[in-house]
Amino acid sequence: MNDKQLVALEAAKYVKDGMLVGLGTGSTANYFIDELARLARDEGLKITTVASSTISAQRAQSLHLPIVALEHIREIDLYVDGADEITPDKTLLKGRGSDLVKEKLLAKAAKEFITVADSSKLVSHIGQNFVIPIEVIPFAWQLAKKSLEDLGAEGGLRPNAAGDGFWITSHGSYVLDMKFDKSLDASTLNALINNTPGVLEHGIFYKLADRILIADNGIVSEYQASGQ
Repeated sequence: MNDKQLVALEAAKYVKDGMLVGLGTGSTANYFIDELARLARDEGLKITTVASSTISAQRAQSLHLPIVALEHIREIDLYVDGADEITPDKTLLKGRGSDLVKEKLLAKAAKEFITVADSSKLVSHIGQNFVIPIEVIPFAWQLAKKSLEDLGAEGGLRPNAAGDGFWITSHGSYVLDMKFDKSLDASTLNALINNTPGVLEHGIFYKLADRILIADNGIVSEYQASGQ
């Protein structure tokens, strides 16, 4: 069993009967969805799910997990998802799959947001290993990009998989992949990007993770922020 699967199984232990559970997107989240389906089938776990992406929704449906649409909920009991980077103050970078709006909505709506990852995702600062994905309104992308460049960012529109056009999210937005000066901390970056006109959402999840589970060489532990 690999670390991603191990940490996903640990997160599934927090799921209780009657919960409305948010499903993340990605390889670690897939293991979590699979385990929920097993618990429902083999142990009679009764839950309802809501997905952060079409891909996760399809996986849940194929495994016969009850699923509701995002527009039908006001809050959820638990959201479990992975992250691309995790800093010492528990800030996350997410969104390489570009479902930023749904992921952040579920993270905010959850009574508890559990992040699952392996130790390779631990970094010293946001943007250490990856650019910061910023979802923008299509007609405003150049204006938004100029505003971000004025803040010292560099980057551009994410290309599509074929390389012959731009990446378009599930609800029709563009994604700017931008790199910022590493001297800007997560709190400052979060505020600066939030205040940029034309930006719908971005990949910095600041003060949203309630619990972070990290798998490292077969051992899962809860990650503690610096100073704790």
